[in-house]
Amino acid sequence: MSTKLVLLDQLAACHHDKSWFMPLDEMLRDVTAAQALWLNDEGQSIWRLVNHLTFWNETWLERFIKGEVGSDNSINNDETFIVDPSHVSEEDWQKSIAQIGATFSRWIQAVEDSDDAKLGMTIPSYFNAPWWNVISNLCIHNAYHIGQIMMLRKKVRGEMI
Repeated sequence: MSTKLVLLDQLAACHHDKSWFMPLDEMLRDVTAAQALWLNDEGQSIWRLVNHLTFWNETWLERFIKGEVGSDNSINNDETFIVDPSHVSEEDWQKSIAQIGATFSRWIQAVEDSDDAKLGMTIPSYFNAPWWNVISNLCIHNAYHIGQIMMLRKKVRGEMI
């Protein structure tokens, strides 16, 4: 199996292909805005996690498409979890779901359109890591937070944990 196929499989598993765990698109189905805003004891919510994943997936997708990783040290990771309190309607929640879904779709398309040379290209400004490694780790990051979303969803919906 090629590197590209492995990455496509990982992206699909995170987004829409039910395999080892429930994919994000299925997990967010039927979650209301109120449920998505519910905070656990650590101050985390489904909506905050979705915003965090959207931010990092879009940031790395833009870097992948451009083929460069700048040295932007101004990113405060805590700020990637913020939900704008003036935009918390059901419509806003559905837009957030659509945005993360579209970002995953764009990632899948970008990897499909890439050749082995691009996937193997190293990023000098990012530990000399090859792009395939960064994308694979992005999928691990997604899976980690998807697990958190699963636990929050079960708790807020009164489902068995």
